[in-house]
Amino acid sequence: MDIIMGYCVGTRPPSCLILLLLKLFATLSQGLPGTGPLGFHFTHSIYNATVYENSAARTYVNSQSRMGITLIDLSWDIKYRIVSGDEEGFFKAEEVIIADFCFLRIRTKGGNSAILNREIQDNYLLIVKGSVRGEDLEAWTKVSIQVLDMNDLRPLFSPTTYSVTIAENTPLRTSVAQVTATDADIGSNGEFYYYFKNKVELFSVHPTSGVISLSGRLNYDEKSRYDLEILAVDRGMKLYGNNGVSSTAKLYVHVERVNEHAPALHVVAHVPFSLDTEPVYAVVTADDLDEGANGEIESVSIVAGDPLDQFFLAKEGKWVNEYRIKEKKPVDWESFPYGYNLTLQAKDKGSPQKFSAVKIVHIANPKRDTVPVRFEKEAYEVSISEFSPPGVVVAIVKLSPEPLDVEYRLSPGEDAQYFKINPQSGLIVTAQPLNTIKKEVYKLGVTNKEGDLKTQVTISIEDANDHTPEFQQPLYEAFVNESVPVGTSVLTVSASDKDKGENGYITYSIASLNVLPFAINQFTGVISTTEELDFESSPETYRFVVRASDWGSPYRHESEVNVTIRVGNVNDNSPLFEKVACQGVISYDFPVGGHITAVSAIDIDELELVKYKIISGNELGFFYLNPDSGVLQLKKSLMNAGIKNGNFALRITATDGENLADPMSVNISVLHGKVSSKSFSCRETRVAQKLAEKLLIKAKANGKLNLEDGFLDFYSVNRQGPHFDKSFPSDVAVKENLPVGANILKIKAYDSDSGFNGKVLFTISDGNMDSCFSIDMETGQLQVLMPMDREHRDLYLLNITIYDLGNPQKSSWRLLTINVEDANDNSPVFLQDSYSVNILESSSIGTEIIQVEARDKDLGSNGEVTYSVLTDTQQFAINSSTGIVYIADQLDRESKANYSLKIEARDKAESGQQLFSVVTLKVFLDDVNDCSPAFIPSSYSVKVLEDLPVGTVIAWLETHDPDLGLGGQVRYSLVNDYNGRFEIDKASGAIRLSRELDYEKQQFYNLTVRAKDKGRPVSLSSVSFVEVEVVDVNENLHTPYFPDFAVVGSVKENSRIGTSVLQVTAHDEDSGRDGEIQYSIRDGSGLGRFNIDDESGVVSTADILDRETTGSYWLTVYATDRGVVPLYSTIEVYIEIEDVNDNAPLTSEPIYYPVVMENSPKDVSVIQIQAEDPDSSSNEKLTYRITSGNPQNFFAINIKTEQISEEEVRSFRGDYRVLLFVWG
Repeated sequence: MDIIMGYCVGTRPPSCLILLLLKLFATLSQGLPGTGPLGFHFTHSIYNATVYENSAARTYVNSQSRMGITLIDLSWDIKYRIVSGDEEGFFKAEEVIIADFCFLRIRTKGGNSAILNREIQDNYLLIVKGSVRGEDLEAWTKVSIQVLDMNDLRPLFSPTTYSVTIAENTPLRTSVAQVTATDADIGSNGEFYYYFKNKVELFSVHPTSGVISLSGRLNYDEKSRYDLEILAVDRGMKLYGNNGVSSTAKLYVHVERVNEHAPALHVVAHVPFSLDTEPVYAVVTADDLDEGANGEIESVSIVAGDPLDQFFLAKEGKWVNEYRIKEKKPVDWESFPYGYNLTLQAKDKGSPQKFSAVKIVHIANPKRDTVPVRFEKEAYEVSISEFSPPGVVVAIVKLSPEPLDVEYRLSPGEDAQYFKINPQSGLIVTAQPLNTIKKEVYKLGVTNKEGDLKTQVTISIEDANDHTPEFQQPLYEAFVNESVPVGTSVLTVSASDKDKGENGYITYSIASLNVLPFAINQFTGVISTTEELDFESSPETYRFVVRASDWGSPYRHESEVNVTIRVGNVNDNSPLFEKVACQGVISYDFPVGGHITAVSAIDIDELELVKYKIISGNELGFFYLNPDSGVLQLKKSLMNAGIKNGNFALRITATDGENLADPMSVNISVLHGKVSSKSFSCRETRVAQKLAEKLLIKAKANGKLNLEDGFLDFYSVNRQGPHFDKSFPSDVAVKENLPVGANILKIKAYDSDSGFNGKVLFTISDGNMDSCFSIDMETGQLQVLMPMDREHRDLYLLNITIYDLGNPQKSSWRLLTINVEDANDNSPVFLQDSYSVNILESSSIGTEIIQVEARDKDLGSNGEVTYSVLTDTQQFAINSSTGIVYIADQLDRESKANYSLKIEARDKAESGQQLFSVVTLKVFLDDVNDCSPAFIPSSYSVKVLEDLPVGTVIAWLETHDPDLGLGGQVRYSLVNDYNGRFEIDKASGAIRLSRELDYEKQQFYNLTVRAKDKGRPVSLSSVSFVEVEVVDVNENLHTPYFPDFAVVGSVKENSRIGTSVLQVTAHDEDSGRDGEIQYSIRDGSGLGRFNIDDESGVVSTADILDRETTGSYWLTVYATDRGVVPLYSTIEVYIEIEDVNDNAPLTSEPIYYPVVMENSPKDVSVIQIQAEDPDSSSNEKLTYRITSGNPQNFFAINIKTEQISEEEVRSFRGDYRVLLFVWG
């Protein structure tokens, strides 16, 4: 069995608790804005409300929130009063009580002549006081009332008259003026449209900005003034059915023929020729882009820079605006050596006249700016060798710039005969040998043909070694003793040389084939001995040649002189024995006077003067030595002396009177007996042989010297003439592009002579007509002297002459043919500096448009020309051989109107670099009407307000037709105009409204427009579409309204979801969708608990309701129309939840524990049970009953009072558990 719990006795229902909480909150919120004591306060401290200006009396303000005070005590009698903020007395506060809320209602007062005017005051801040009658309860709040605008004012123009002046060539769509009107209303009430009073085709007015634009072409000659009337219509007024015109503005448009462009000057300076009778210093052209008189040039004048008034402008032709600056009188160039800066200005014939910007042209001094012809150098200084034979290059003189008919000449003079000049090239060469003329400097005068230009060539003769040293004596003799020491100076020779420098510096040498005991100092000419002289073994006389040599180059000049040196004999040799160390035997009876032996000594110096003597060993006097013959004899008898055996050692010497010979020994042995006659022996010294040999040498030396005396001087005689080598060619080929200085050929020549006699010099003596060649005088190297040009001359016959430097000078010559071969040195040259051609853009592919031609002076492949197009283009190509340019791809002038092609002509050189030239070919495409007008963009989409006034331009069409002339002039037309609702300006493409639109009748229009050009013979057209979307204008004039500001309804708490509670109904005086109403719940305590049908306004439950939780709900219901700008109003809905017995009673405690004494009498009260039912209708209908735990019936309960009493309790002890049921 379920246990039911109830409330204990004395507990308050939940509503009492809520009231206590509200009072507590009111106490805590004392002093807050809008609050009063004990919870007496407004729902907000400030409310926002609105009311329309000009509202009638008793019109209530509208607020989105509930204004008022919640009734904590339903017995409160609340009164509202406006205490401040309404000084004019426009408003009154009222109170309306619905359920537990006292609404604050504020309305306009009646019977007041003053009405609300937003333009005067648009906001009121009211302080409202709420109080309870009979109680000290007060609360305050603020109500901000915004006065809403009503369309009660109309637009006004300011100013009302306008005047503008525009040029007749003003472009279409140009804004030319703007009118201005104002409306003091705000929002949509202040919006208005501008439009023309009458139909205007050449102008359009923007409906909202008032900007007047040009929509057609002006023509001053057709009409020079337009009077336009512009009206303003108030959009709000129009919605109410009134035409809304408030005021009219007048616009006067004056058209003038404007002189738009100032003249422009173009100047080309010109340097006149000195022989011009009427020199022109500049050509001036004047252009003016205007038409008619505005584009005509009245004059071009010199406004500054001509203080002496020496120049004037002469017009060439009647219709050509070309002027030439000429001189009125001879120009004073000396005062203005740098020329004149003339300031020019042009003026046209327009009205008003316009002047060009000043243009400064510099008139150059022709005498100063002309590059004078003069020699490259005022003076030339060169030097050449005095050996130079005829034809040697001296110098090249040049005029700069060199006239085409130049002719060079040598001025007559003493020195001119030795030289000659090439009149075309200016090459000066020697005309005769120079070494025969003893002159160091030559001066030549060179002039041009006219003789007014001169230069001087100073030629210094470089000293050459052309003089031979000369000795001061024809021969030299000297004597020297053979006894002089080595290095003794014997003789000094001296020579001199007339040359300068090293060529005149002399050195000496002994020219002898034999070795001589002499040397010569190469610088001083002193001859000295180099070894000891020996008269006995050397020649007695030396005859030799001394050579004097200079230091010249390439060879030295030498001269010789005979020198004789005699050697004197001096006794400088001792006698020499032929035999020495002699020994022999004689008998003791050797006879006195007998010849023992003989000694012999030889003296080279004096053969006959040698004397002999015994210097030792003959002390006893036995021997006698003949002093002259050297015979040794026995002087005394040995026998007589008694000497039978013995030895004698004699020492013998020889003398020439001055010198003693080395002693020799003679050993003599004496024997007893007979001795052989050949008993003496000596050692041979071979002195005689040596002497003989020496004499032989001397004889030979004398013989050599004598032979040398017979030699002839083969070196000093020029016996042979020079001759060319066998390799000398008869002809040689050279490329014409060989650079200056390049070697062509080295010519070989020989001369068998020696020295200068064999030195060969080379020269070109003839045939060098253009001075293109030179030959090195020393080496014979043939070189390029000046550039060759085969196209001018392709063959030269040069006379190559060779000379030696002998005396007499000998020469030889040969002819050398120079064939100048072609080199690729000429670029192809076009016959014209530039080419241009006009063709139709419709010309077909392959059409030949022009032929260009270039020529090349070279030969063969070097002169063959091939053509190509350098410009990157696919439209044109060229025949590489013929130069014919043809169309290679489709042309379109609208894509590209002209082409600038670079055409190259290149030769076909097989070697080296190919040469080329480039010319410009300008191709101009003539227009053909081949383009249809193209709409930009291809289609249009516009949105148009349905209330725009008639005549408003709703779209500007734009096309692009790149054709020229009539083919580019476009006219517009409408294929369909929807019964005249739209029209289009044929020139400007402006689409105007011709009838009013109505969104409710038709929302979209699809206009087909055609653009057609004026091309001839065939015009082209294109079609576009203009989608016009009509935009609905807010015609929602009336706000939905409810008949009451609040309604009350009820529903049982056990109602199912979706149960209808009540229906609210609002009304809207608009028609159509502006009058269609939708309902919605947007605020209130019942938000989410209830739904509302958006069409019928039926409010239904959306959730399970429980009165015991919430007994009532407030809803704010909105009624909104479906206008473009939706309007709405609100109503407050109070829904009370009706109670249903859906809750069981509950005791205050789930278990009670009463105590009773045993033996207690009957009907003793044991406990008071308290129970309560949440259902408001069941509390007074509760009944109580004991259902179990009382088997003996000891206890009883009052079914109404909830009191349990004792029936009868005896002596029973224990606990009783009684189960109690309570019914509601």
